[in-house]
Amino acid sequence: MKGKTRILVVDDDSRLREMITMILKNREYEVIEAENGLEAVKKVEHEKPDLVLLDVMMPVMDGFEACEKIREISTSRIIMLTAKGEDYDQVKGLTLGADDYVVKPFTPMVLVARIEAVLRRLKDTQGSDANADVLKIGDIEVDIPAHTFKLEGMTVELKRKEFDLLVYLMRNKGISLSREQILEKVWGYDYLGSDSTVDSHVNRLRNKLGSCSGYLKTVRGYGYKLGDEDEI
Repeated sequence: MKGKTRILVVDDDSRLREMITMILKNREYEVIEAENGLEAVKKVEHEKPDLVLLDVMMPVMDGFEACEKIREISTSRIIMLTAKGEDYDQVKGLTLGADDYVVKPFTPMVLVARIEAVLRRLKDTQGSDANADVLKIGDIEVDIPAHTFKLEGMTVELKRKEFDLLVYLMRNKGISLSREQILEKVWGYDYLGSDSTVDSHVNRLRNKLGSCSGYLKTVRGYGYKLGDEDEI
């Protein structure tokens, strides 16, 4: 990512919002704020933050609805902030497209650690080589900054996790990757899902690859790899 990482802090509690903003600015993040979900969606559209800290319980529009709407317009990373520790709320947020969650009350150390973990995963999917913005394998082309996927020159729509999965596989062309590796790198080490999450996303991605589906290979009993069609 170029320049400072931009984080949107969304919470109707002004004192908590100011505290989080101070913590993040001290760590040299660029911070913008919103006090409800509706305002957050508008700021995501216009300010294009790299990451959103999104409270769940808010007036006007709660965090769950805001998360769903943000996912329709942006690939910004989302961390839910919630006073609820029940598994249902955590799973609901992740299902709607959140990348992680932090249960209130939290310490600054825990919050920053979660933010940095999510941003590291973002860097993994974007790759460490800043010049490798466009990846190509055969008739498959991915433009990472533009978040576009082209197949035989035609643009094909991918959901965010499908896109992240394809980028990770392309970054590791020819390497057999276990389901556990893929789950950790694309979804995160503490994701509540299982290996079947990887399988279902690979199947959907393979369908969208169409005539190039042969590039995406199953490594029996282990995982997957992306390689040339004529590879054994």
